[in-house]
Amino acid sequence: MKKTDKRDRAQRFRRRLARAMADQGLSQSALARSVGADRSTISQLLSAQDARLPNAQIIGECAATLGISADWLLGLSEHPEPAADILAKSLALTRAPRALVDEQIFTWHKEARGYKIRHVPAGLPDMLKTRDMLRWEYAPHLGRTTEQAIGASEDRLTWMRGARSDYEIALPAHEIESFACAEGYYSGLPRAIRSDQIDYLLNLHEQLYPSLRIYLFDARRLYSAPITIFGPLLAVLYLGQNYVAFRDTERIQAFTEHFDGLIREATTTSRDLRQLLLRLRTRIRQT
Repeated sequence: MKKTDKRDRAQRFRRRLARAMADQGLSQSALARSVGADRSTISQLLSAQDARLPNAQIIGECAATLGISADWLLGLSEHPEPAADILAKSLALTRAPRALVDEQIFTWHKEARGYKIRHVPAGLPDMLKTRDMLRWEYAPHLGRTTEQAIGASEDRLTWMRGARSDYEIALPAHEIESFACAEGYYSGLPRAIRSDQIDYLLNLHEQLYPSLRIYLFDARRLYSAPITIFGPLLAVLYLGQNYVAFRDTERIQAFTEHFDGLIREATTTSRDLRQLLLRLRTRIRQT
């Protein structure tokens, strides 16, 4: 660990304190009153001939008054914002409605226009569902607003067609198998809706590939919570009732590497998807 000479640290402290005071338009007298010190004390802190640092109390009061980080004043950080502000900017908790086609999601999509969007949905992707499928799924929960959810889903698909953004979707293989067999979550889903949904996926795959690529992975070998990564800008984790949105580079990169691992280990690649859908369509029509 490299040690910093106390004179260099003191010089950095004086330089940063002066900068923060100038940014806030705060005089030495005003800062002295705020921190409860004499004006001569502040003058001494800014003196180029003093190699000493003030005590922790003075540093803390100066940082609080100026709305900056004490670590930044001491040269221990390159971020002048307090840690709480940095966290607030890099992490946000947003309410998530029952339908995943809400305005917040759409806003994030538009923000990431031109970037690759990576998505692990909680089920079949909403924007790839037929109207009948969306009605079956959301009508019991949304009532009259179901048609609004359907419209929002169609808007997102229309947006995707013209956004020039690559869209990769990684889906657990058992999800589409359960859908085809009307098992688990999809229990009671009429055969006609399932058959039409498969046809719709086939048409979308033919129209949008390779801009839209869907991969299936084995959830017994790999697990993923529902996430969406909007290029280098944002990574969003879906918790059910809330989204947790990360904007810091390190976490976005970690989510991206996780998603890329799902793609590498996919049991069905996007190129193989058509054949799988054809097999599922035959199975549905024969049952």
